[in-house]
Amino acid sequence: MSAHSIYMSDQHTAFRSSVRHFLSEQIVPCAEQWELERSIPTRAWRMLGEHGLLGLLHPTKLGGSNHDLFHSIVFLEELGRIGYGGLRAGISVHAYMATHYLGKYATSELQEQYLRPAIRGEKTAALAITEWDAGSDLSRLTTSAEVSGDDFVINGTKTFITNGINANFFVLAVRTQKPAADARRANTGISLLLVDASAPGIQRTPQEKLGWHAAGTAEIRFTDVRVPVTNLIGRSNSGFMYLMRGFQLERLVAAALSLGGVERCIESTLTHVRSRPAFDGRLADLQTIRHRLANLTTELFSTRALTYHAAWMYLRDELSAKECSMAKLQATELACRAADECLQLQGARGYLAGSDIARIYRDSRAGSMAGGASEVMRDIIAQQIIDMQEA
Repeated sequence: MSAHSIYMSDQHTAFRSSVRHFLSEQIVPCAEQWELERSIPTRAWRMLGEHGLLGLLHPTKLGGSNHDLFHSIVFLEELGRIGYGGLRAGISVHAYMATHYLGKYATSELQEQYLRPAIRGEKTAALAITEWDAGSDLSRLTTSAEVSGDDFVINGTKTFITNGINANFFVLAVRTQKPAADARRANTGISLLLVDASAPGIQRTPQEKLGWHAAGTAEIRFTDVRVPVTNLIGRSNSGFMYLMRGFQLERLVAAALSLGGVERCIESTLTHVRSRPAFDGRLADLQTIRHRLANLTTELFSTRALTYHAAWMYLRDELSAKECSMAKLQATELACRAADECLQLQGARGYLAGSDIARIYRDSRAGSMAGGASEVMRDIIAQQIIDMQEA
């Protein structure tokens, strides 16, 4: 269903075919079992690493591929297209979120010890930012890291952490400085630390969710956890700036994954309506069915164009917040609408708990909340088109 695009070359097309074949042969046959196990197993990470899919944006000197961003867009679309939200969440957090900060800001020692094996699939990464009262609003972060000799001592709790239950290390957002009394400056004093999951004082509690079952989601409690001060990622108290830049990539990732999910949703429904008898023909012959699928397909193509343009803008301006937020908003909300409509079109068969479309339906909602809810995306866009124009 993917259209020819000015952003994609023959190399990207060949890469898409290779990724689709790998996922269909090596990942999809095991996906249902991993859903039941509520996590992605070690062997899956190693397969992804061996196939070169965990370091597409990382430099070759660290074992990555150093491919352009559109190779990652292709991979993420294909990953979304497999129809398992938990798998795509876990893999994308590892490859494009947690390890992103290591590649951009960590010391060469941390990169050798953690990033290189993560690219090979030998270590699994989690990004631990969210707390019960702090998500997109980083000013509310309370997890603290205080210097004691040659260590940071960490106390606090993170929640809804993808890969949290099995991660070998966390990229952790912490307060290394008390928040300023001025609310406008409360985002200062945030740093990023690399925390090895084997450190004493870490307690993990699995969190059961409506969907995204294979994502290995957990609450992580840190009680007097000591990590070397050399595990600081980048500069102290610069974490807010790093996260704001990283969020733009995260939102592009969410958009690309959703595009693949919508494509899978439509393909599944096309298969159903073409084979389902209705009245004197098939469901596919009824005008109301045809028009609804035509509308969804049109929205998919237009949203893909927006996402590709946002990716192009990101390559030229790392702080392209408006375009990345638009892509994330449009794609994740389309994924919700498409799942709802396609479940309706597949009727009682689609409503069965084990059906493909039922899983897509329950997985789709998380995309419009994770990485910044739709309401936050709208506020960012409004700030860009209203407030900043007035400044």
